Amino acid sequence: MLRHVIIGNGPAGVVAAETLRRADPQAEITLIGDEAEPPYSRMAIPYLLTGKIGEAGTYLRKDDGHFARLRITLLHGRVTAIDSGRRTLALADGSVLAWDRVLVATGSHPVRPPIPGIDLPRVLSCWTLADARAIAASIAPGARVLQMGAGFIGCIILESLAAQGRQLSVVEMGDRMVPRMMDEVAGGMIRRWCEGKGVRVRTGRRVVAIVQAGDALLVSLDDGEALEVDALINATGVKPNIEFLAGCGVVVDTGVLVDAAMQTSVAGIFAAGDVAEAIEFGTGRRVVNAIQPDAVEQARVAALNMAGQPATLPGTFVFNVLDTLGLISASFGQWHDAAGCETAHLLDEARYRYLRLVFNGDRLVGANSIGHTEHLGVLRGLIQGRVRLGEWQARLLANPTLLSEAYLARGLAAA
Repeated sequence: MLRHVIIGNGPAGVVAAETLRRADPQAEITLIGDEAEPPYSRMAIPYLLTGKIGEAGTYLRKDDGHFARLRITLLHGRVTAIDSGRRTLALADGSVLAWDRVLVATGSHPVRPPIPGIDLPRVLSCWTLADARAIAASIAPGARVLQMGAGFIGCIILESLAAQGRQLSVVEMGDRMVPRMMDEVAGGMIRRWCEGKGVRVRTGRRVVAIVQAGDALLVSLDDGEALEVDALINATGVKPNIEFLAGCGVVVDTGVLVDAAMQTSVAGIFAAGDVAEAIEFGTGRRVVNAIQPDAVEQARVAALNMAGQPATLPGTFVFNVLDTLGLISASFGQWHDAAGCETAHLLDEARYRYLRLVFNGDRLVGANSIGHTEHLGVLRGLIQGRVRLGEWQARLLANPTLLSEAYLARGLAAA
């Protein structure tokens, strides 16, 4: 009987545990989480802060007996080291756990930029349920809040911070909002939308110091401007949780390097989710793709291989769909300009609608979209399906709104 240990009880860890149980009915499965909470989704935290759901609404499985019925042991603890030779792992409380297969699904943690004052009490993150409780308890309705960072994660939490009449300002060091997801046109459009909703946005700026000023914080920017706020939310990005892997033989770069089976450089040790650095679909580059749909697919593939059922990931597919104060935007694949690629654009500034397609030969390889929600499924299907568009490429260059017709003509035929 194999002993499977999963380190990390977020979406990747939970899906891996459930997949293992289906694939190996007799196995011993232990799911370890380092927070004193049931397994939950971080992506649900903004909905918790706006009051749309309670804490139980963030839980990944709503039935209290779900894991017990599947004979999955939930263990609260923090793994401090893995011994790949003895096939054991050590926990912070001194206990040792043996394993035959182990999955690293430890996710990521917020980056703490080296800014004087970053550890002051009213400088908060929005990453865990404990963070959500701190925000709810310490930031009153109508408070002045500065959010540092307007990337994907930052834009997710904008709505929850702007709720209840809070006066929200955003500082982003990039030249536009969501710079790793959107081009200049799209990033500028998202900024105008946010400003129209009462959010003050400063791009190309960074915080250089934070000091306590009575009950407030005085935040200095790199251009000399000073802002007095009641709280600062740090949303400057995240890094994979890989420190505990030191010395175990697992090769890491930005994240844990994995092959198509999601196995690391050490046999029997797998990785999935925000911590895994996998081959990117369409480019062959290694990337950490910190999105939940990709995390759970990586976990499914890893779990099948852990159970002895060969499976491979065709490549981690970079796509993001974002709701920023009601404006839906999306990016797919190789959305940025690349040598030899052609692009098509459709822009309606007044209606906040934008569509940009990137072609390599007669294949669609990337896209940016704002407001065109009707095309999201088609965009993913054409790009991930590597559909040869033939004569439809020229039609889409002339009129990008013909995506559905192109998919019906070429995508379904190819399928």
